[in-house]
Amino acid sequence: MTALPAAGTAVADLILVHEPLPADEVVSGAPTTAIAVIDDTGDREIGVWEMTPGVATDTEADELFVVLSGRATIAFEDPSLPDLEVGPGSVVRLADGMRTTWTVTETLRKVYIA
Repeated sequence: MTALPAAGTAVADLILVHEPLPADEVVSGAPTTAIAVIDDTGDREIGVWEMTPGVATDTEADELFVVLSGRATIAFEDPSLPDLEVGPGSVVRLADGMRTTWTVTETLRKVYIA
């Protein structure tokens, strides 16, 4: 995990250290993820998350995020929820326990509150 300097920095320029996803989450490709926690002093965590191109599954936390860069499609296991195409400026709210599949076509960077 990357630490954000106390004085702050432009999150678009933040250098993140990537790690491979667990094999049981990868559907295709070799996506990696990275995270930098900005603040976790209260009941919520605020951070920057990034995923490289590929397809992976996830079980979501209660989260609100804004996409800074990149592109992806988020598919939901729940058939009543339509797929979401996300890119710079997209604001998304996910609920705890949602099962998703992320298809990242351009490295995706988001700021999240969870």
